[in-house]
Amino acid sequence: MTTARHIIALLKSHIAGDDDRFLATAMQLAAHEARQGHGKVASELRDLIDAAKSKDTAIERKVAPVPMAQPKGELAGLLAVRYPDLRLSEMVLPETISSRLQRVLLEQRQQENLRSHGLRPRRKLLLIGPPGAGKTMTAASLAGELRLPLFTVVLDGLITKFMGDTAGKLRLVFDAMNATRGVYFFDEFDAIGAKRAERNDVGEIRRVLNSFLQFLEQDDSQGLIIAATNHPELLDKALFRRFDDVVEYALPDADLVQRILKARLISFDTRGLAWSEAAEAAVGLSPAEIVRSAENAAKSVVLAGRKRVTLTELKDAIVERRTATISS
Repeated sequence: MTTARHIIALLKSHIAGDDDRFLATAMQLAAHEARQGHGKVASELRDLIDAAKSKDTAIERKVAPVPMAQPKGELAGLLAVRYPDLRLSEMVLPETISSRLQRVLLEQRQQENLRSHGLRPRRKLLLIGPPGAGKTMTAASLAGELRLPLFTVVLDGLITKFMGDTAGKLRLVFDAMNATRGVYFFDEFDAIGAKRAERNDVGEIRRVLNSFLQFLEQDDSQGLIIAATNHPELLDKALFRRFDDVVEYALPDADLVQRILKARLISFDTRGLAWSEAAEAAVGLSPAEIVRSAENAAKSVVLAGRKRVTLTELKDAIVERRTATISS
């Protein structure tokens, strides 16, 4: 890449608000200058990049919940808030899912630009897939990337405690979306999004679903609305078209399993480990269970006073997690 191309890439990443890409391009520029024999310039660039990274880290550590974002009154029983520092790059995802989520982030960072052209950014997402596939982690990483609070809707407070007035409580949640920008996460969404024709359905749940459909369609707030379910077959068909994007998660194949294992064990000595054999043993487990398997193997190594993870330890940990999953 020439210096001119570096400058173009820097400007594009700056316009997109992509700090990670900006710094990565700056590092490429420093390396380019070093190869050209411009050691002083390269050194100055690296110092500036290190200073920028340190500043970003310091700012992130100082970020504290702002009073406005703390649910109060009735909302305190409906929303649980936290401030994730997770990044999308920390998740091991299929490229298709990763690129779609990156597109959501880009549109969110450029939403003023889009709105000025009469366009709306993607902001209403439905995540479907088996337990432990990464749906909750995705919501947290999007909040972390955008430096927004993550509000998880407490379904027990929304439905069980307030039967007969659930739609009113739901309106409070959507009103909060307009008052405070954030990522609003409806986990186990099938609890309120079940098909209206289900025989075992009750009138109250049907009214809740109708209210949700209405509120979702009318909502034009600035944050993200994310719903997640393990049972998409239970959802009312009318829901799907109300979302800007439906992201489907699946259990990882052998290649993705291997990437997950390597990412979790990156700080350990794994030289000579037959990754493909370990990955095959873990196929069929969720990403969360695969991570737990790697962590259990790592703990065995640490407690034994060693640094090297063996295939036997890793496979034993995988078998243990698989057995626990089956028995549950």
